[in-house]
Formats: sequence, structure tokens, C-alpha cells
Amino acid sequence: MTTSKRLADKKSAKFQKNVHRRGNVPETMLKKKNQYPVGPMVLGLFVFVVVGSSVIQIFRSATSGGMA
Repeated sequence: MTTSKRLADKKSAKFQKNVHRRGNVPETMLKKKNQYPVGPMVLGLFVFVVVGSSVIQIFRSATSGGMA
């Protein structure tokens, strides 16, 4: 499959323009990374489990006299 000369020149010019601008990419074109590696739902579930288990442990130790 051959490309026309005009299309090949257009692609080449676009490539050359990008080569000369290397390192000077505007902020809007850069991919932004997420602030957290996990989603807010997973983080909320984790906090719920940790806080809930600590509350249950406090109740358990209070009802058994503190020597569980």
C-alpha cells in the first residue's frame, strides 16, 4: 500500500516539527497521573474496616474487663 507524495510530506513535516519541539511540551498535553493509586471507594472501604475493627476491639475489651 503506497502513500501519495503529498501525504508522505505532510506526515514528515509533522514529525519534524515534533522533533524540534522535544522537551517543550505544554502542560495540557502531558498525561496527568492520579493522586492516589487506589480509588476513593477502595480507600473508604479500607478506612471503614480499620476503624470498625478498632471500635469492636474497644467494646470487646470493655465488656471483658480489659483482659481479653
